[in-house]
Amino acid sequence: MFKGLGQLGDMAKMMKAAKEMQDRMAELQEDLTRIEVTGEAGAGLVTARANAKGVLTGLSIDPSILVASEKEVVEDLILAAIKEVQARAKLREQEEQKKLLTELGLPTDMNLPL
Repeated sequence: MFKGLGQLGDMAKMMKAAKEMQDRMAELQEDLTRIEVTGEAGAGLVTARANAKGVLTGLSIDPSILVASEKEVVEDLILAAIKEVQARAKLREQEEQKKLLTELGLPTDMNLPL
């Protein structure tokens, strides 16, 4: 008599799963802003810090390299540290996304917008 009701239950499960995924993605977004990654250049003479979203949060420069004649070297080291921390942030974001996808039972190669 009510042949289609089984499919309504499946639809409810899908909606619940979609809501859970949406909630978990929102949590991940918040977590990524709290996860800190670092990048360095010049054997640690310049260190950059960023969150896992790639937003630069700090920069540390060893005062021993702050010599006017070494201005270009210092600039290069700063850029190298920033590029490294941004690359590490992107990797960390991808790792966290894969971890979430695994927990949700989804393929880890899905490209979700973060």
